[in-house]
Amino acid sequence: MNGEEIIGRLLDAEGRADPYPLYARAHRLGPVSEAGPNMVLAVGHREVNQVLRSTAFHVPDAALRERWEDGYLEHSSKVLLGASMLETNAPDHGRMRSLIASVFTARRVAALEPAVLAAVDGLLAELAEAGADGAPVDFMDAFAYRLPVGVICELLGVPAEDRHRFRPLADDLTAALELLPSDPELAAADAAADELADYFTELAAKRQAEPTDDLVSALVQAAAADHGRLSGRELLANLVLLLAAGFETTANLLGNGLALLFEHPAERAALRAGVVTPAGLVDEVLRYDSPVQLTSRISLSDELAVGGVPTPYGTGIYLLLGAANRDPARYPDPERFDPRRTDSQPVSFGGGPHFCLGAQLARLEATVALPAVLDRFPDLAPAGVPSRRSGLVLRGFHTLPVTLRG
Repeated sequence: MNGEEIIGRLLDAEGRADPYPLYARAHRLGPVSEAGPNMVLAVGHREVNQVLRSTAFHVPDAALRERWEDGYLEHSSKVLLGASMLETNAPDHGRMRSLIASVFTARRVAALEPAVLAAVDGLLAELAEAGADGAPVDFMDAFAYRLPVGVICELLGVPAEDRHRFRPLADDLTAALELLPSDPELAAADAAADELADYFTELAAKRQAEPTDDLVSALVQAAAADHGRLSGRELLANLVLLLAAGFETTANLLGNGLALLFEHPAERAALRAGVVTPAGLVDEVLRYDSPVQLTSRISLSDELAVGGVPTPYGTGIYLLLGAANRDPARYPDPERFDPRRTDSQPVSFGGGPHFCLGAQLARLEATVALPAVLDRFPDLAPAGVPSRRSGLVLRGFHTLPVTLRG
């Protein structure tokens, strides 16, 4: 099986459900392999890191997509995401990111820990009530999504009464990030993008008129103070990105983590006993079953190469983050789930200029939440068959039914 066949298999339902056997095959081809005309596949940890950190390889931005992707401008979801820092390159990326980073600071995120603890306690109390009679409860719906939705909305300043709207909208919007979304998926993504843009247009106007102590107010004020720093469209695009990215990745991290602890009861016991640290657990979940599996870059020079494979101008590079996290050249026994690993450096949050701005927040929520769930419900057990998300870029559960009594 060559690189092109592996990509094809990853795009079918079976490959998306469990991509790891295909990643292992890709590793046998080498850290980088050709994957069809003007495409290469990067699975080596070192090589993926090289591309992520290099400014010589660009994200597929709006200008590139307009030239090479048929129908790009017809989809408001793609156009909206294309105006955000997720899909822009220098100098626009640095201009936007520096402004957002100036208000989305490590200090602001660290200060959220008491709010995260309180939110976890509240959700666990509701979970206890919902499952008190032994009936199955969907962990994703009752906890894994509600926690990060509440936290990112609190940070942004989204009113509590509006927060129930965002999970289905983000689910629909993120289909636009997948490699080959269907026409119905793109239609739903476009509708979600339009609704989210309308929502944040109204919220930004309210915060401009009456600022409060939240991220929307801070960004509106910062953009108004320097009119060349962030356009109105860019402000909206990045607010939508912060919302969706602020809980999608964390929800997947929580669901994937709990499922792995169900599969590995010895590690679950070690976590409860304090032998495994919460930070070590989260690092290993990120490595072993990354919430984000794939990203891409484009070469804009004939002089570039990755892992010895030439990548001339226009070459697309699939960066399989989930495969890089299981690179046998980087991790001993990479197929083994081991939260006691040291020096684990998963690439799940990317790297370089586009390193995920919300990585610290996602880690904070997961390190607080997963131990708390198991402490509160020591007999927590799976109940029924979970359902996986259908994408390849984002990996997680749609439903994860549990029972509190074991």
